[in-house]
Amino acid sequence: MKILKTLLVTAAVSVALIANTAQAETKKIALVVKALGIGFFEAANKGAQEAAKELGDVEVIYTGPTTTTAEGQIEVINSLIAQKVDAIAVSANDTNALVPALKKAMDRGIKVISWDSGVAPEGRSMHLNPSSNPLIGNMIIKLAADNLPDGGDVAVLSATATSTNQNVWIAEMNKVLGNYKGINVVATVYGDDLADKSYRETQGLIQSHPDLKAIIAPTSVGIVAAAQAVTDAGKIGQINVTGLGLPSEMAGHVKSGASKSFAIWNPIDLGYSATMIAYDLIGGAEAKPGAELKIGRMGTVKLDDNNEGAMADPFVYDASNVEEFAKIF
Repeated sequence: MKILKTLLVTAAVSVALIANTAQAETKKIALVVKALGIGFFEAANKGAQEAAKELGDVEVIYTGPTTTTAEGQIEVINSLIAQKVDAIAVSANDTNALVPALKKAMDRGIKVISWDSGVAPEGRSMHLNPSSNPLIGNMIIKLAADNLPDGGDVAVLSATATSTNQNVWIAEMNKVLGNYKGINVVATVYGDDLADKSYRETQGLIQSHPDLKAIIAPTSVGIVAAAQAVTDAGKIGQINVTGLGLPSEMAGHVKSGASKSFAIWNPIDLGYSATMIAYDLIGGAEAKPGAELKIGRMGTVKLDDNNEGAMADPFVYDASNVEEFAKIF
């Protein structure tokens, strides 16, 4: 009886130890987004959860502030440090403001990467661009120019004035502006990735620039708001709204003619890739110039001299394909 009791106790202890070991080995990867409630980032979370399921020993913590502020993200990051997560993958609201908090995270052994919208190099080990910045910059102006054979006035509706990725894409767009004859960029305004403010800023553009032919919004929130404002102003056919958006949110505006075409990478793939990179770094991979980091079904991403890598080219959506992709994201 004693022997049986001892065996049962030993077995119970072994099961507990195995369970505790398995729990201890689960990697916690935080996917920090610009703000909760944005379709693009919710789609990215789907990809992150897909990666976690594929990897098997990962828990993805999807989090972010309620508004697109650096202060909100800093609060979230400090909370994650206290939770002792293994990695933080952040799409930043500000290039520099997050650096002190992220440096603190790295000092505590947490792997830190940025994706989509980057932080300064000292605040992360690497940055994952959804595509190459020059390709995106060229794409957003090309989308407008392709529908303006005789040229015309265009305006830009961006997110926040400090948004890293938006500013880089607009700068790249301006570099190739001379390739598109007769296209004049008459204004750049900021909707702060808020639907109501983006709508109002678009109204302002329409009123201030009566000859406006296109609005470029390289933000998934801004492009929808701009398309709605153009619709409400009765300007369909006069002003084309283009830029970067989600098929599910833009399908109706493509159907109405408010937007002839737009582009985006697949945010599901982006969240998936960011999670895979974080996992690779937790496992001992080193982020350094020339390194190739694993991104699962997406292959690998090669880092440049700034420890940045590009996932894929942007893809164009129009009346021929938007309904099909709207069912996915």
